[in-house]
Amino acid sequence: MTDLLALALVAELGKKTGVSWVRYAERPHAVWHVWADEALCLVSGGDEQPLPDIEDGARVEVVMRSKDNGGRLLTWVGTASVVPPGSEHWEPVTTALVAGRLNLADLATAADEWARTSVVRRIVPTGELVEEPGRLSDDAHRAVPAPTPATTRGRLPRVLHRRVKRRPKLS
Repeated sequence: MTDLLALALVAELGKKTGVSWVRYAERPHAVWHVWADEALCLVSGGDEQPLPDIEDGARVEVVMRSKDNGGRLLTWVGTASVVPPGSEHWEPVTTALVAGRLNLADLATAADEWARTSVVRRIVPTGELVEEPGRLSDDAHRAVPAPTPATTRGRLPRVLHRRVKRRPKLS
């Protein structure tokens, strides 16, 4: 596939999907994102999604899925960079992130809050595809879940035959 065609496919999928997996270091991380400024843009840290640090200029792989069936459709290589507040990319990227982010407490101050507590990143595609339609690996991409301190309260109660057999007449 030519680089221009690959970039067009990456851009189209980036606009249509809201969640992808970013692979770097040891494991993949699910991230919500928006496609803006010809790059995959995301925010992490603070009250936003957890994402371990990605160094500036690091090579990452982005796995995108199909909206139709949820299956893996494309894996592409990109270069990650931090978008510092006040830079030329800050305004268009944070505007797109605010528009795409659900359940923000205050739309007007979200970008200022991200500047103080979070990290905004861009992942710019290099044009290199690792997997593409018709050339997907047979690897299942299964991984052991990340360790977490979350636990259950204890044993869940056993419930048997609690369904209502007949509905009461309303009239």
